[in-house]
Amino acid sequence: MLQGLMQDQPLLISNLITFVERHNGDGEIVSRRVEGDIHRTTWAGIARRSRQVASALEAEGLAMSDRVATIAWNGYRHLELYYGVSGAGRVLHTINPRLHPDQVAWIVNHAQDEVLCFDTSFLPLVQAVHARCPTVRKWIALCDADKLPADSGIPNLLSYEAWISDRSDRYEWPSFDENAASSMCYTSGTTGNPKAALYSHRSTLLHAYAAALPDVMRLSARDSVLPVVPMFHVNAWGIPYSAALTGCKLVFPGPALDGKSVYELIESEGVTFAAGVPTVWQMLLGHLQANDLKF
Repeated sequence: MLQGLMQDQPLLISNLITFVERHNGDGEIVSRRVEGDIHRTTWAGIARRSRQVASALEAEGLAMSDRVATIAWNGYRHLELYYGVSGAGRVLHTINPRLHPDQVAWIVNHAQDEVLCFDTSFLPLVQAVHARCPTVRKWIALCDADKLPADSGIPNLLSYEAWISDRSDRYEWPSFDENAASSMCYTSGTTGNPKAALYSHRSTLLHAYAAALPDVMRLSARDSVLPVVPMFHVNAWGIPYSAALTGCKLVFPGPALDGKSVYELIESEGVTFAAGVPTVWQMLLGHLQANDLKF
């Protein structure tokens, strides 16, 4: 069989962040943070800090395919972990914070997570499970060093900014089998304990291409996209990947999913495409009707 050699390279998630940095590096990433303020960066900034995340994982001594967990809202730091963890050949494990603490502890142990990063609004959940998660050797709060929770009760808790600040952003993404696991997510609402589903780099990139097509989400660099669907819920329907593929602007709602907050982001950031479950849109429409508002 004669083999074609055109574009003979593995389909890796690191290709997406490299591509968007080169061609749409000035594209905006806007996040409403847990702290309540609006944070602004660019795809180039995300790419640089993703490499710092990868360098931090190397410094931790994590082997290829080791798991890094997140309990986090949609935001720029979570996006950096999406690319830094998977791009470095480790497996991103997004955890649903709405699960019972017993199930969260079971999931962390079953996945054998070694690093767990969490937004500070989920501190009570982490406090409830950390003593039952012996595989986790590094707990990281997604915040600035001066916002690290005092007396958290979690030994050696480190802030995300302190964790990556002195790490090199000159990390070179490794090449490996495109069928390697890139991320994992556990089911909810199933009988017995949650079940793990593993995504591959190949499946993630093919989904990113498909989701961006005209008859699906029709994304382009001209769009401003608001993923309200959580990044811990089937990778926010793949939007973080399709967004890098197309170079569109991303607008993250953080923890503020009420109608008023979502409406303000849509209007102030010129959102052209938004994705979420019906419950979110019911709250949004209720706010519009109660206040006689329009888009």
